[in-house]
Amino acid sequence: MYQINLNSPCKAYFIGIGGISMSGFAELLHENGFDVCGSDIKESKITKRLSSSGIHILYGHNSANITNDIDFIVYTAAIHPDNPEYVAAKELGIPMMERADMVGQVMRNYTNAIAVSGTHGKTTTTSMLSHIYLAAHKDPTISVGGMLDVINGNIRIGHSDNFITEACEYTNSFLKFHPTAGIILNIDADHLDFFKDIDDIRSSFLKFAKLIPENGVLVINSTIEDLFYITDNVKCKVVTFGIDDNNGYCASNILFDNNGCGSFELVKYGKNTGIRISLNVIGYHNIINALAAIALADYYHIPFEAIVGGLAAYGGTERRFQLKGSFNGVTVIDDYAHHPTEIIATLNATLKYPHNHLWCVFQPHTYSRTRALLPEFANALSLAENVILADIYAAREADPGDISSHTLQLELEKSGKKVYYFHSFEEIEEFLYKHCTNGDLLITMGAGDVVNIGENLIKKKQV
Repeated sequence: MYQINLNSPCKAYFIGIGGISMSGFAELLHENGFDVCGSDIKESKITKRLSSSGIHILYGHNSANITNDIDFIVYTAAIHPDNPEYVAAKELGIPMMERADMVGQVMRNYTNAIAVSGTHGKTTTTSMLSHIYLAAHKDPTISVGGMLDVINGNIRIGHSDNFITEACEYTNSFLKFHPTAGIILNIDADHLDFFKDIDDIRSSFLKFAKLIPENGVLVINSTIEDLFYITDNVKCKVVTFGIDDNNGYCASNILFDNNGCGSFELVKYGKNTGIRISLNVIGYHNIINALAAIALADYYHIPFEAIVGGLAAYGGTERRFQLKGSFNGVTVIDDYAHHPTEIIATLNATLKYPHNHLWCVFQPHTYSRTRALLPEFANALSLAENVILADIYAAREADPGDISSHTLQLELEKSGKKVYYFHSFEEIEEFLYKHCTNGDLLITMGAGDVVNIGENLIKKKQV
């Protein structure tokens, strides 16, 4: 396979350059002197930003875009072998690699390559670590799966040996990485369109953990079921964390302020450090994410002053319990939660957030996930006072015809829950504008384009 050398810039072409991860690494190569260009289906905020930085963007996938002067091509997992640009590259004999291969190769250029994995919480924990490393003036290179204000985007090009990135398990992408340190936040059943079952997922995380060299470290949540299946089968140092983990990093004397943001005293290996950590993000789950970030940072001897300051400065990432604005006195929050565990964590967090009535608009993400976890989705959403369902966001899938948001509605109604289901965003917006009242909290939830509902309501004329 073609080997990327950051010290030897050449011409790179990205098929699907507008993706959140693809765009970040396109910028990274561009900043390192590479001649970067690429294509995407349509213009977006991301492609506009890339264009403004000097990266040439082509819209639509066309075989004519692939020329002999391209040294190597990067493509997303969503690109199929019949894609015209993929076909043209094969015919011309241009070296190609999938996005995860590229990330893995980039990681080889860093002495300290930190990969944050887990079914949930990757973006938040990566962002927390980023804030800590920036507060400690470690000048890290950062790749995060969301827009982070402190780096004004999803990528930061540093000039040190520190690299921080998310590591996604879907299609076993993270098995192509080369981490010197890794975090496993949790392991749940998800992406069952790819994995056979939870045992298959656990096996994948074990393989990820085994990638960490003997002189590296694995930071892992002590509440993961059958933890020793992973920790007993790796050669690297293992550090654990959890709310009640007396053998690792844990939290005591947990408090929440009036906005639901948590604070806690840090306990390290059974001893209270006397250090109080205050977060600027809400929810119990973010205390757990913070413990993971603290354990990793402490392993690398980051001063606690920087850890405390970095975590206090982190105010969230785009689409992670993000305050969007308000309409008619109704607070609008948007969240990326698209798995039952994430939904439960987010809805529990709203209990500590000031509001009168809670309205949750949920857009299921993919047919396969909705079908596989239907009872779990119904149980999670039942925590919301008022539930409104949008149509399933298909993403990479075709409609199989045997699962829909109406199926989820019926499952929720079995418990006596009143659930509203509308086929269009316009209908949902009209319903919410009519029924939400001053002091209510509206949360739009899902990994698709459900965020548009709240943004459109905020734009409406105030009455």
